[in-house]
Amino acid sequence: MIELHPFEPFLPKNAKLLMLGTFPPAPKRWCMEWYYPNYTNDMWRIFGLCFFGDKLRFVDTDHKTYRLQELKDFLLDRGVAIFDTCLRIRRTKGTASDKDLEVVEQADLDGMLRSLPECKAVIAAGQVATTLFTDHYHIDARKMKMGDHLDFTFESRTIRLYREPSSSRAYPMKVEKKAEYYDRMFQEIGLK
Repeated sequence: MIELHPFEPFLPKNAKLLMLGTFPPAPKRWCMEWYYPNYTNDMWRIFGLCFFGDKLRFVDTDHKTYRLQELKDFLLDRGVAIFDTCLRIRRTKGTASDKDLEVVEQADLDGMLRSLPECKAVIAAGQVATTLFTDHYHIDARKMKMGDHLDFTFESRTIRLYREPSSSRAYPMKVEKKAEYYDRMFQEIGLK
């Protein structure tokens, strides 16, 4: 079965950072209807640590979900855009793992960057997202290490592509350590 991306792109005009994943997990894994919807994913805990020193800042522990409106307001204020690299996929094994996704249709990466005139940096999270992005922009990222960035040119703009740790709990790193990597990037691009 082919799945269509379930969420609208979150592309505030003031965005300095574009976060691109591959595709959301299946709805049965969601605790909310928005990006990084799996309650065990660390992304919103990373943001809480980096900006507030509190990994539970955006977490509603009583309901095992996230404070979605507060999160959206914060991202809008700071200038963070979010979407994914795939519009349509087929799950070959029913999981959210990149290795089990067949790309049916890619997102319009050029269109996203055109709609974000202040964008200075991109994070492509996940192997498929990174491969699709780097192939599209002819970026050789094979030697990038965690926390590194490479500059690329898009329509006369220089934009940085960052490699950061996965926010998935399957990635073997404590959330506090992941946040250290993200914090450096947030500072470098002027989000903090």
